Amino acid sequence: MAVNGGPQNNRRFVIALGGNAIIPAGQEGTYEQQAAITMATMKQVARMAADGHQIVMTHGNGPVVGNIVLRNDAGMAVHGIPIMPMFVCGADSQGGLGYMLQQSLQNALAEIGLEIPVASVVTQVLVDPDDTAFANPTKPIGPFYDEEQAGLLRDENGWTIVKDAGRGWRRVVPSPKPREVVEWEAIRTLVKGGVMTIATGGGGVPVVKDEHGFLSGVDAVIDKDRASDLLARLIGADVLVIVTQVEKVCVRFGQPDEEALDVMTVGQVKSLLDDGEFPAGSMGPKMESAVSFLSGGGQAVVITSPEYILEAVAGTRGTTIVPD
Repeated sequence: MAVNGGPQNNRRFVIALGGNAIIPAGQEGTYEQQAAITMATMKQVARMAADGHQIVMTHGNGPVVGNIVLRNDAGMAVHGIPIMPMFVCGADSQGGLGYMLQQSLQNALAEIGLEIPVASVVTQVLVDPDDTAFANPTKPIGPFYDEEQAGLLRDENGWTIVKDAGRGWRRVVPSPKPREVVEWEAIRTLVKGGVMTIATGGGGVPVVKDEHGFLSGVDAVIDKDRASDLLARLIGADVLVIVTQVEKVCVRFGQPDEEALDVMTVGQVKSLLDDGEFPAGSMGPKMESAVSFLSGGGQAVVITSPEYILEAVAGTRGTTIVPD
C-alpha cells in the first residue's frame, strides 16, 4: 500500500530515525561509520523531497548520549571538569547528531541538484513532574559498571543503578511521557516555509514548567517514538515513518511460526497489544505511537529498516498501518 502519494499528491512526513539508522549494531560507532550510514539514509530522504513532500526528521540518540555521559565521567575524573546534568547531555546529542544529519541531507540534496534549506532545532519536550516514571526509573543510560564502581557512583551522584544480569550494573533514569513539544510552532513554521527540519532528537530535552511558566530541565529520557508521534500530530503530518531494526513488524517474533505483516489496521494493532504481542522494551512503544498518531487524524504509519525507507513508503517493503 503506497503512502507517498506521488508528485501530484504531496504529503507531510515525520520520519523517526532509530539509533540503528546512525550506528548499526555491530559497528564501533566512529564518526566515519556514522556519516556513511547517515548519508545512505539521507539519499532516500532527498528522493522523497524531490517528489515535493514536506519532511521533518526526528532521531534517537541511544548510543551517542551514552558516550557523552561516559566522557562526562572521564572529564571529571581526569581533569576535574564539572559533570553536566543528563538533560544537557541530551541537548549536546541533539546538536552533534543534528549537525551530521543536516550536513548529510544537504549533500544528498546537492547530489541530485536540489536547493532546499535544511535546519536542525534543539527541541525541548514538556513532561509532567508528577509522572509515575520519576518514581520508577527504567531507561538504561551510559556504560556498564562493576559492583564497586556502581556503589560509588550511586552514593556520590544519587543515581539509581540496577543490576543487568550477566553484564554488570547500569544507571537507569525515568522515561516520562511527552506532554508538549515546546518548539512545535517554530517547527511547523519552518516546514510551511519549505525548510526540511530535524527536531526532537533523542525524544527531546525533557523539561518541566513551574507556576510562572518558567522551564527547567530534568534528568530523564523521553521515548523517541512517543515524542515523534506527538510532534507529528501537532504539526499536522499525514504520515509517520518509524525506522527501526527490522524490515517489517512481525507477530510471534523469533518463534518458528514468526509472521511478517505487510498491512495492519489500528484495531488489529490494539488487539495484538492487548495480547502482549509487542513488549514494552521492544516494539511496544512504536505500536502504541502508531495507534496514537492514527487516532489523532494521521493517514498512515510506515515501519521499516533504514535501507528500505523509499520502498516502504511506496508500499513494496515494510509494514503499513492504517485507520480502521
